[in-house]
Amino acid sequence: MQRKTSHAGKVFEVTVSASAAARSQIAASWHRSVLKYGLDPDDHRPPEVIEQAALSERLEANETFMMIAAPRLDTLYSLVGQSGCAVLLSDADGVVLDQRISAADKPVFDRWGLRRGADWSEQREGTNGIGTCLTESRRVIIHQDEHFYARNTGMSCIDAPIFGAQGQIMAALDVSSARVDQTEAFNRLIAAQVAQTARAIEEANFRAAFGTARIVVADCDDTGSATLLAIDDHDLIIGATREARRAFGLAATGPLTPRPARDMLGREDGPTGFERAEKAAVVRALARADGNVSQAARQLGVGRATLYRRMKRLGLHES
Repeated sequence: MQRKTSHAGKVFEVTVSASAAARSQIAASWHRSVLKYGLDPDDHRPPEVIEQAALSERLEANETFMMIAAPRLDTLYSLVGQSGCAVLLSDADGVVLDQRISAADKPVFDRWGLRRGADWSEQREGTNGIGTCLTESRRVIIHQDEHFYARNTGMSCIDAPIFGAQGQIMAALDVSSARVDQTEAFNRLIAAQVAQTARAIEEANFRAAFGTARIVVADCDDTGSATLLAIDDHDLIIGATREARRAFGLAATGPLTPRPARDMLGREDGPTGFERAEKAAVVRALARADGNVSQAARQLGVGRATLYRRMKRLGLHES
């Protein structure tokens, strides 16, 4: 039998432990990689890169989403690129669709397989930033030897999931570094920015999906999650982000059955403060319009009569 590397030996030792997977999320992912996907941590094959035709199909299917994400990827890269990091965006299957990498660093990342069209799903690459983020639907930091494959232990990957307008997971936002001196403390600093960027992309995508609706925003302790509701001209809730669905006990994914907003948001002491947020949005719109209700209604994307009804319900007067 081929002699395993020390990293591979550690992976197999953890995998056979009856309790390790319950104690550690990394160990749970290693466990899946070996027992569910049948992977070998000593396998040195490069990541699979899908054919150009297949990549083009994925790019076309995600065209609108990628246009929304692009300027936010640029902003994130402007913050982390000078430190030798790459910014990548995958689809829900873990295939890299877009990237921001300096010309000087590109050969290094190409050798790692961090490139457009590469499949970084957990099923293919074991424990890694993109794949494990998508599998567990959560933010992750996979630092160097926390990766499953021994060939990937020189990397640090910081990821956040992005959920679609119907609550489904649709992408992973990744910042990767191949610097040997990358520290866990630095990873945590990057993680905060990755989470903020993922939230900005998710919010922008949700607003685009419900472009004719009024969007109500709630305060949220989780800065990496967007908590938004889409309400139509009939005061019906027709859409909710993943976090809003969780907060209100709605179906996790799929189209929502329209329901009156007042039935869910009517209490001033509601758990997420949506009514207070709605009142603040109306007050801001009226202030920007110098009290002109018609102009404020246009800003909010609703009819003048609808805004009058909102104002009456919220206890606001035209003056």
